[in-house]
Amino acid sequence: MDILKWIQSWYYENCDGDWEHSYGVRIDTVDNPGWSVEIDLTDTYLEDVPFDSIEEERNEEDWFYCIVRDGVFHSAGGAKNLEEMLNCFKNWASSLDRS
Repeated sequence: MDILKWIQSWYYENCDGDWEHSYGVRIDTVDNPGWSVEIDLTDTYLEDVPFDSIEEERNEEDWFYCIVRDGVFHSAGGAKNLEEMLNCFKNWASSLDRS
């Protein structure tokens, strides 16, 4: 569950009194069953950073994809892939030099 602590920290670091009123992090369930993640990148250090889309389809229940479109990190995946989806975002965001 360390990924949840990391996402909490990332969210908190971007809260500046304005950003959190228009943007944020959304984690939801989908009916196939699975997960959906949307993370707003507008006004963050990730806003203009290229992202190489990822698509993993191991079987009907073990799959996920991650893309960035229109300033939002989007991910969807199977019911047991949420941690992997969030780690995809973490690995990308953590790999960048923020200076």
